[in-house]
Amino acid sequence: MSRRARVVLFALVAPVFSVLFVLAARGLPSFGSDFHPYGDRAVTVATVQRASANVVSSVNFDQRAVDTLGEEFILFGSVIGTVVLLRPSPEEREIGHPEEGRVLPTTRLAGYLLLPVSVLVGCYVIAHGQLSPGGGFQGGVVLATGWHLLYVAGRYAALRRAVPQTVLEVIESLAVAAFVALGVAGLGLGGGFLANMLPTGSLGALLSGGTVPVINAAIGVAVAAAVVLLLAAFLEQTIILRRADHQDPP
Repeated sequence: MSRRARVVLFALVAPVFSVLFVLAARGLPSFGSDFHPYGDRAVTVATVQRASANVVSSVNFDQRAVDTLGEEFILFGSVIGTVVLLRPSPEEREIGHPEEGRVLPTTRLAGYLLLPVSVLVGCYVIAHGQLSPGGGFQGGVVLATGWHLLYVAGRYAALRRAVPQTVLEVIESLAVAAFVALGVAGLGLGGGFLANMLPTGSLGALLSGGTVPVINAAIGVAVAAAVVLLLAAFLEQTIILRRADHQDPP
């Protein structure tokens, strides 16, 4: 896009955005007021009605539902941009057997032992997002970090075989699509994006929170796949790819 086109686009969009921003700001409670509708709604609607002990998670999927969708697509777009920017260029080639280097036996043992523990903790954080601090975003990062212990243990080839890039891309796309589908279903059945449409259960029970656990599961899978894709793209660029005219040291 040329500079002139950007200026024209800004001139068209900025006034509309300014008017909408002023109208939205005028509807806010005055500074220092004792009227806090959002706080009341967070407790009575997002938590009590959803039977979720995690207020933050409930607010993310209720009052800030569309904002949460935007956050998810920021990560989704970041992964796409990174994979595109780090794709092999015509002058790069893939080396057949990368040198993995020497890894201390204690480091390798710790990596293999902590991998199942990290996966279990990640799944626990995702599954209990409606009961305690945590949820899909946090649990997804724990899952992805645990998976990369395969690389810490000194086996990049094992990491590459365990998480093929094509499979990860499909998994992330399906998880993001599931999140959007849940939001649209809530919009059609409940009157709002991500509105609850499942039985809420009892407060404090594992099967509670309505759609919150389902949304956390979709986000956890999407975040885990996205983080693994990001790290795998950087590792591949560092370890696997070499310029055609590059000579590895003897």
